[in-house]
Amino acid sequence: MEFLLDPASFRALIFDCDGTLVETLPAHIAALQATLGPMGILPTAEWARTLYGTTPPQVLLAIEKTYGPIPVPHADVLKQWVMNYAKSLHLLQRIVSVCDVALHFQGKVPMAVASNNQRANIEATLRAVGMDGVFGWIVSGEDVAKGKPAPDLFLEAARRMQMEPQDCLVFEDSREGVEAAEAAGMRVIRIDASADRVPVASETR
Repeated sequence: MEFLLDPASFRALIFDCDGTLVETLPAHIAALQATLGPMGILPTAEWARTLYGTTPPQVLLAIEKTYGPIPVPHADVLKQWVMNYAKSLHLLQRIVSVCDVALHFQGKVPMAVASNNQRANIEATLRAVGMDGVFGWIVSGEDVAKGKPAPDLFLEAARRMQMEPQDCLVFEDSREGVEAAEAAGMRVIRIDASADRVPVASETR
């Protein structure tokens, strides 16, 4: 996948993280299974993919609806999820064409990451694929009242960059993310499943 962008058509770029900059689903599944497996709950990758683009608290509610009650507080599960995710970073895959866009425009226009995920997971992901320090701002699901498909994340990113929404171009992979960008009044490029992926474990940096 190659993107031909007209620099005159935008003043800032906003990137989703999971599924847009990095394929993270295998790492999240491993982390969730390590967290919930001892409780007898083993969400599958096929099931979890349907929730790509939702917030971590929403994922836990969906798990309870599908697999039954989680016997510990959700806040404890979220903390353990972060810890186990950090052990699964070797499963990440860079989505090269999107990362290349960010690297090309680094220092040229304001850029932010806006993701429903927990900040700790976003930061760990960017470090693991060598993209930490590329973006001036990170907005997580913990920073806003409502995650995607509400526009809050993208509007908050624009506010922090001191940009008008109509001047921002968004890269997104999920239906919820596309809806959120459009609701924010931003143009959006949707990343599909054919985007080129390179396993982090195979890279030399």
